[in-house]
Amino acid sequence: MSFTLRDPATCRWDLVSLGEVMLRLDPGDGRISTTRTFNAWEGGGEYNVARGLRRCFRLRSAVVTALADNPVGRLIEDLMMQGGVDLSLVRWVPHDGVGRTVRNGLNFTERGFGIRGAVGASDRGHTAASQLKPGDVDWDAIFGRDGARWFHTGGIFAALSETTPGVAKEAMEAARRHGAVVSYDLNYRPSLWKSIGGQARAREVNRALAPYVDVMLGNEEDFTAALGFEVEDLDDAHANLSVGAFEAMIQRVIAAFPNIQAVATTLRVATSATRNDWGAVLYQGGQLYQAPQRKDLEIYDRVGGGDSFASGLIYGFLTGKGPQWAVDCGAAHGALAMTTPGDTTMATLDEVLKAMKMGTARVDR
Repeated sequence: MSFTLRDPATCRWDLVSLGEVMLRLDPGDGRISTTRTFNAWEGGGEYNVARGLRRCFRLRSAVVTALADNPVGRLIEDLMMQGGVDLSLVRWVPHDGVGRTVRNGLNFTERGFGIRGAVGASDRGHTAASQLKPGDVDWDAIFGRDGARWFHTGGIFAALSETTPGVAKEAMEAARRHGAVVSYDLNYRPSLWKSIGGQARAREVNRALAPYVDVMLGNEEDFTAALGFEVEDLDDAHANLSVGAFEAMIQRVIAAFPNIQAVATTLRVATSATRNDWGAVLYQGGQLYQAPQRKDLEIYDRVGGGDSFASGLIYGFLTGKGPQWAVDCGAAHGALAMTTPGDTTMATLDEVLKAMKMGTARVDR
């Protein structure tokens, strides 16, 4: 089974994403609470996918987001420029001088090591992206006049405010109306939902958006917390979703939402913050496709691994490589992304292709 994709010659972009882009402040080898210096990166679950497609896979991508027009917003813009994503769809909101009405999001993230897990502390209330509302973006111009082959958004953006689920819905409706494939990463974040209704609200929002999705992405926690589908044989020792449990759960998801054409997830066993077993599974057309599992994968920075999996998977679909190639590509790209700092990929296509063949880490020279 393959997707019906628009001709690239008729589209300005291969992929358009919708989501918030924050400034990530990284203490390097230190901790957020004790460091005196931070490295600055840009990042955001939905944006990371667009950046991966552009930076690693050399496809044309754009991001729809909003930023407060101040030096922090312009720093985020400068970082995004280095990633090559088309920024013509970014909305700039006038800043009031102190951030009473609008601001840019900050994401403090420390990497973790050994038995100490990674820690994230976001500061994103009243951000420009969270204040987007239906009618702010001309989606018919984006998908109709200009054209995009694929649209990607997710549960992080949908959790930002009362208005963002409506923005996601109108974008997804327009994308489908104009023949773009729609992917959605559930990306459940308890911190985003806990003050606005918790899991109950997350399920309400995500189940309302699921009928507009062609490709659903997530892990076992996402499908349970964000959609309400319980996993029947989760390995409690490792919180590891078995392939059989995944397939049974996904069949229930597709029965509830028959519009969904494919579901994919990463499979991770975190033996420590710096060593994980890593794999991925794709269910499409009634068949299960599994990427080779990488045992005891060394992790430098785990944040963004799932987003890089998504961009590799989507690249496989957009280039017509087939479902097995797509899930292998996604798993390899996600593994590589976790070997470098920051949310976003620093991998090259050649490195991904080598990793797909389970190549060694010998020096290339």
